[in-house]
Amino acid sequence: MLENPRAERRSMRMDGYKVRYWFYDVDTTRKPLVVMVHGFRGDHHGLQLIADALRDRYHVVIPDLPGFGRSEAFPADQGERSLHNVANYVAFLREFIERLTDGAIHPDADHGIALLGHSFGSVVAAHLAADYPAMVQRLILVNPISEPALAGDRVLASQVADTYYSLSRKLPFGLGDRLLRSDMVADIMSREMTTTEDPELREYIVNQHRAYFNSYAERRVITEAYLSSTSRTVAEVAPLLKMPVLLITGGKDPMGSPRSQRRMANWITRRREEAFPEVGHLIHYEKAYETAHLVDEFLTGPAPDPVEIHEELPSLDTAKPNTSQLTQLLPVVKRRRDG
Repeated sequence: MLENPRAERRSMRMDGYKVRYWFYDVDTTRKPLVVMVHGFRGDHHGLQLIADALRDRYHVVIPDLPGFGRSEAFPADQGERSLHNVANYVAFLREFIERLTDGAIHPDADHGIALLGHSFGSVVAAHLAADYPAMVQRLILVNPISEPALAGDRVLASQVADTYYSLSRKLPFGLGDRLLRSDMVADIMSREMTTTEDPELREYIVNQHRAYFNSYAERRVITEAYLSSTSRTVAEVAPLLKMPVLLITGGKDPMGSPRSQRRMANWITRRREEAFPEVGHLIHYEKAYETAHLVDEFLTGPAPDPVEIHEELPSLDTAKPNTSQLTQLLPVVKRRRDG
């Protein structure tokens, strides 16, 4: 019977809000630090099986991103700005890692940590690694987002999701919040995403989504983070990732076609690629122990040799915002062209 592993909860007071994070190993043994970042509408529970499998060899820490799980939302301001976006989550993660390590890991440090991100967490982790490369010694991306939602093969499903989140935002608060917290919606998502035939694991996934899919601070968190999660990608910063990167993908992942995953990987010079051909977007549940083994091999083994980038980045006049898989890549392309 799969159960929630033991973990120690701690809190950190940030600038106007409180973040809660979980240690999956608290002892005096000297071990490498691994920080993990969960995906959209998730919390630390989504990565707990991987964390539990690594706790004997690593200090594993998973924060609930601001606004999700037990962490408080970013404080609202008087304007109409969207606060729960990639840029603010990157800023949060940078400060969180600095404070977690008592300032030992910072943007100008001579060494970094191991950072793992799943799904939307892969976007946040990759952007942090691109902006502050000294802080990330090795990067692990599980189910990385390689293309915007409207660029993949599941455009219809993306449009349904857009309608759902748009409706939940426009309805009166009570109705909108009930729609967002609906167990029926969580169950539909579970069925759509799950590929395993193991009945025990399927039940575990359903129960996890029912218990934690709706653990968010307030409705604005969901609407703001959803817009960011469907438009921002790992691909837009892939050429800037110079540290060793482990990519763990699912062959049936609706959030990124194998073609877009392959193209994105071609822009990362020091990469190792691992794929589960029959798994979709829930690698962190369906292949948690296998993933933990791959992570351990990657962190303890030699760094991948640099490879030549064979596929050139598109020119500015061919990249198409919002419909191309390279949405938001334009700033990167411009830096490369002007450099």
